[in-house]
Order: sequence, then structure tokens, then C-alpha cells
Amino acid sequence: MNRLILDTSYLIGFERSGVAAAESVLDEDDAVIPAVVAAELEVGVHLASDSERPRRRAWVDGVLDAFEVVPYDLSVARQHGRLIAHTTRTGRPRGRHDLIVAATAASTGRAVVTMDEGAFDDLPGVARLSRPMG
Repeated sequence: MNRLILDTSYLIGFERSGVAAAESVLDEDDAVIPAVVAAELEVGVHLASDSERPRRRAWVDGVLDAFEVVPYDLSVARQHGRLIAHTTRTGRPRGRHDLIVAATAASTGRAVVTMDEGAFDDLPGVARLSRPMG
């Protein structure tokens, strides 16, 4: 069983393909999303045009119903601080939300599944799993 944490880029790939996000994981996988990914998906709903918003809302609600949302708690905050310090020391900054995803993965012992090739490379204690779409 793979313990996975799904990044926004991976989920959006499924939205664009018209495939339900829950179909992206195998039955034996244990996949979750971090709270920051739920926030990023909500941004997409609120920025959608009036005509597109109902479809986006339904899709996001389906994702949130299909996967457990892991909160940003003290354990994640400690990992987040560690990763910010690491990227500052190495001179390779990352996106703020990417670091929260990475911190959530490290805190929960999960591998990040993402389409963003470089965002999670070389982060200590953060595993990344390549998973093809569909």
C-alpha cells in the first residue's frame, strides 16, 4: 500500500481530463490531500466564470468528499519551518504552498504525487512518487 499525498497540480490534471480524481489512486493506496490543496481548489472555484463555477464547485466537492483532508497542525508547522530553513540555506526557494504540501507529507509519512517536476526535489524527508495520469 502506498501512502500518498496528492498535490493540486496532479488533481487539476484529472479535472482537465474529465476523469474523477478518485480514479487516480489504486484501491490499495491510502491517499489524502493537505488542507492547503483544498484551499487552492477553492480558489479555482471562486475565480471561475459564473457559467463555469457550478461545474468547478461540483468537481471540487467530489474531490473533498473522496479524500481525507489533513489539517495544518503543529506537526506540519514544525516540518514547514524546517523546510523553509532548508530552502533558505540552500538558496533554492520553493512556492509557499508547495512547502506546506511537502511538510504535510513529511509529517504524515506520505509520498507527494505531483505533476510539478521540480517543486519537491531535494527536500529532506520528503518522498515523491511518479504516477502517470489515467
